Amino acid sequence: MKMNAVKRLSGSILLHVVMYGLAFITVAPFLWMVLTSFKGLGDIMVYPPSWWPKHGSLNNYIDALQAAPFGRYYANSLFVAISVTLGQMVTCSMAAYAFARLKFRGRDALFYVFLGTMMIPGQVTMIPSFMVLYWLGWIDTYQALIVPGLASAFGTFLLRQFFMTIPSELEEAASIDGCSRWGILWRIILPLAKPALATLAVFTFMGVFNDFLWALIVVNSEEMRTVQLGLAIFRDRYQTDWGQLMAGSVMATLPILLLFFVAQKYFIQGITLSGMKD
Repeated sequence: MKMNAVKRLSGSILLHVVMYGLAFITVAPFLWMVLTSFKGLGDIMVYPPSWWPKHGSLNNYIDALQAAPFGRYYANSLFVAISVTLGQMVTCSMAAYAFARLKFRGRDALFYVFLGTMMIPGQVTMIPSFMVLYWLGWIDTYQALIVPGLASAFGTFLLRQFFMTIPSELEEAASIDGCSRWGILWRIILPLAKPALATLAVFTFMGVFNDFLWALIVVNSEEMRTVQLGLAIFRDRYQTDWGQLMAGSVMATLPILLLFFVAQKYFIQGITLSGMKD
């Protein structure tokens, strides 16, 4: 008995050591970025490299904000990310409800075709999308950054799977009380689907806020640049100033971290429950 207890304890200790080691490997690059943002040029170029800044200061953040209009970049990124996130929550919830609850001819076939679009790489549709936006005269506008992302096959699939876990008896009772399909969706289904909606919101916000390639294609002027595009240009403009670059990267990462920590509870619930039914 004692030998078994010792083996279990040794196995548990070994497992925790491995898990903490892997966690540190994952967090180490982010930690290095944060610490470097407080270093002066002398601390950054020292050899052998040192983790902790000897003379930490906020000069890199102040200089980065003065060297580039990060305020404008932030406003653009937040406006685009919030708009696309809200748009997807509306369009995906309506499409998901139709696929999960409404019965019409060809529903399943249409859903599989819709789902099959997830296998098409985004790079394949970039040029056609750019041509459509060019014909509409939307290049270098907020419409070019927002409209193409207002619908999502992934978001529809995620919400549809969650909606199917909600008991249909709730809808039947609401229908008997005279509630319409719209009323059932907005008053019953969506309030119960907060975990899935939070998951979709986190995924969408992260994807749009961190997007670089699409903004690079459709944005020409400095006042329309997003954070990621501004960081890339900032890097090219100040190649040797790693402190300012790390400071800008930290500022670009903060909204994602804050959103995840705020929605972490619902995010985990949404991921767990969305795959419970086929």
